[in-house]
Amino acid sequence: MVGEVRPGTEAPNTHSERNKGVGNGLSTPSPFSVYAIRAQFPVLHRAMHGKPLIYLDNAASTQKPQVVIDTLVRFYSTTYSNVHRGAYALSEEATARYEEARQIVARFLGARSWREIVFVRGATEGINLLAFSLGEYFLREGDTVVVTEMEHHSNLVPWQMACARKGAHLRVVPLREDGDLDLDQLETLLAQKPKILAVTHVSNSLGTVNPIRQIVEIAHAYGVVVVVDGAQAVAHVPVNVQELDCDFYVFSGHKIYGPTGIGVVYGKEEWLDRLPPYQGGGEMIREVTFEKTTYNDIPYRFEAGTPNIVDAVGLGAALQFVELTGREQIFRHEDQLIKELEKGLRAIQGVRVLGAPQKRVAAISFVVEGVHAHDIGTGLDLHGICVRTGHHCTQPVMRFYGVPATVRPSLAMYNTREEIERFLAALEEVIAFFRRGSA
Repeated sequence: MVGEVRPGTEAPNTHSERNKGVGNGLSTPSPFSVYAIRAQFPVLHRAMHGKPLIYLDNAASTQKPQVVIDTLVRFYSTTYSNVHRGAYALSEEATARYEEARQIVARFLGARSWREIVFVRGATEGINLLAFSLGEYFLREGDTVVVTEMEHHSNLVPWQMACARKGAHLRVVPLREDGDLDLDQLETLLAQKPKILAVTHVSNSLGTVNPIRQIVEIAHAYGVVVVVDGAQAVAHVPVNVQELDCDFYVFSGHKIYGPTGIGVVYGKEEWLDRLPPYQGGGEMIREVTFEKTTYNDIPYRFEAGTPNIVDAVGLGAALQFVELTGREQIFRHEDQLIKELEKGLRAIQGVRVLGAPQKRVAAISFVVEGVHAHDIGTGLDLHGICVRTGHHCTQPVMRFYGVPATVRPSLAMYNTREEIERFLAALEEVIAFFRRGSA
């Protein structure tokens, strides 16, 4: 097509290619300084209820660094145009930036090719895409789909819907009391050769890190396709999709310092080539007549209509920001914080922490004896502290532990030890207040 810009066969790997276009480029990460990092997040400098803001709701959505904000503003101000089909320079420039963002994502995930990266609105849409397309491709009446008891509703309901459409059965890998999956039961279910396993990499309510490489090995030994929900993992644990060997991996940009409304489906090229499109419209077609439509190549076959151009570029800037900060440094910092947070919670009388998994990152859920989770959240808000309360779109997890809701503080690279100490002190004050009121 005239004016169309497509990326090359593989994601570029040279330093000069990494440094063009999106964000600030990549270089050797600087020594980790949480205070230098915090300086780059404007919202962290405001006050709430007259107190310094402590943002501990990162599992719901992360805050945005200035480089991402500037990237969005600059693109809208200087580069915006629709992409792929414009026969003019501005459209070609916008297309190049959009496709460069796809290459950045491919590198970040360790994908073999940019063709394995599909842009979607978020992890929820990505999983719905896969539930529909995989279901249409090879799910038949009487087949089985396996999920786990710790799944977010977004990695449960779409598979229920797919099973209902096809007359298939849904089976569930149970939780253990410690918050880990029962891997023996997982293998028992996989030995029955279901068609699909859908599993979260990291639990959004418990922070449990599942051994995805081991799970994929077991699943593939029985010929099972594996879809991994990486929404809670991609910002907090190493992710290399080739090393994990999963067939599909899904995540949302807003949980890794990027904009809302943009997400990614990674799929092995051989799998994406087989699947029918999820939606129809522009860009996902090659030729249309009233009698027949021929679909486009991957990944465009799955990107019907005008894409979320600017937020894709913003996601590229966010991922480059994470790389520049240093993923391993971020993970070490967050690991120290979650351990201090869990230790402090367990030391407070009347606090019950849900689970004690072998590996926990970034998020932890707890309840307080005699005080509703929502009251705790409201009390903490008066101290300037943002936490999530409720069932966290994991009602099966809540039922497993026999609670209607929990308080869930969750961490990001910009949180500090001082914030953990302030949170724990404020929590004790809030608990004491409600206990006095009920006495």
